[in-house]
Amino acid sequence: MDDIGTCEFADLMTKAGLCINETAEALGVNDRTVRRYLKGESKRIDPLKVEKLRNIANTRSRGHSESSFRFVDLFAGIGGLRLPFEEIGGQCVFTSEWDRFSRETYAANFPEASDSEHQSVGDIRPFANQPELVPEHDVMLAGFPCQPFSIAGVSKKNALGRPHGFLCDTQGTLFYDLARILEHHRPAAFLLENVKNLERHDGGKTFATIMHVLKEELGYHVEYRIISSAPWVPQKRERIFIVGFREKSRFSFSELAIPDGSGPRLGSILDEQVDGKYTLTEHMWSYLQGYKEKHRKAGNGFGYSLFGPDDVARTLSARYFKDGSEILVEQPGNRPRRLTPRECARLMGFEKPGRTEFRIPVSDTQAYRQFGNAVVVPVVRAVAKIMKPAILDALESGGHVLTGPIQSEFLFPEPV
Repeated sequence: MDDIGTCEFADLMTKAGLCINETAEALGVNDRTVRRYLKGESKRIDPLKVEKLRNIANTRSRGHSESSFRFVDLFAGIGGLRLPFEEIGGQCVFTSEWDRFSRETYAANFPEASDSEHQSVGDIRPFANQPELVPEHDVMLAGFPCQPFSIAGVSKKNALGRPHGFLCDTQGTLFYDLARILEHHRPAAFLLENVKNLERHDGGKTFATIMHVLKEELGYHVEYRIISSAPWVPQKRERIFIVGFREKSRFSFSELAIPDGSGPRLGSILDEQVDGKYTLTEHMWSYLQGYKEKHRKAGNGFGYSLFGPDDVARTLSARYFKDGSEILVEQPGNRPRRLTPRECARLMGFEKPGRTEFRIPVSDTQAYRQFGNAVVVPVVRAVAKIMKPAILDALESGGHVLTGPIQSEFLFPEPV
């Protein structure tokens, strides 16, 4: 971390709303140390202390104390769904993410994930079996994985005397777990996100099951839409978003505000100076060229993709760490290179070009996996904005859950 000056330290204190005594207590130092930081009497301020103060400031600036609704973040990844819903006034009260490296990144960016008003867990399945352990909430967010299951005819099951419904059709899948929580808590609204192919998965049976459960069995009013990220970020990434409201609402995907024009280009997220370690080795570059030529002769389109600053990239995948072949950046006079993790953060909309607010505490390999599995934040932001009026309508008409501290014995374990 770069050294920080006294002015920036003072600005962070102001942003966090902390006085000298409170800052000292929060950072685990004495008042005199904080005063030395402010007066510039210390040659170097401990970067770990700075990081902690910055996290506190960022948390306070998101305005949790003025939250208008409470939401849960299931299959949370690194928080791409959470960010926009905090921006529209929500407070996250429960997070579930099984991958320990994703939990590490999540905790670095949402340090309040272990405080008394937020419950954080790994595996969601025990909570599906005891959904009362999940805090009361107004909105459910879930980027759930797609698992194969199919729906059998209800009439056939009735004839055989067998049970039907999601308890039968989806049991053993992760969708089943979120359905159990939806059934128990009946939140006012939900947003589910998945890959575009969910609609066609298993010949359409998987999606038919999901929609049947959400609409017919759980009684939600549901809309869905496949949205491309290209108007917001320089990446062709299509995902399906499913929105449901417990009562009829004014929500409509037709209100989605899509930016005009052709969208940004790759050059907008690229750094001018990049470490040479991201340039492909001669061996890897020769291998990828040979692999592509072999498939070209066979009439296939497999192989690497090369992009310049005026292009829009392919979809960033979780396998990007292997060779970076789906998005290679041209380097005139040199072999191409991979995107850096920081550039991936921008490509997914976690931060704006030229900024470095989003914390990446993990290895490059893990970072590539995490961003490749993440949602594009500006797309979620656009969906959240059109959901907000309907959410507030629902809470005004039917009330919403009580706020207050959450007692939890299921906090994220320390990363190992």
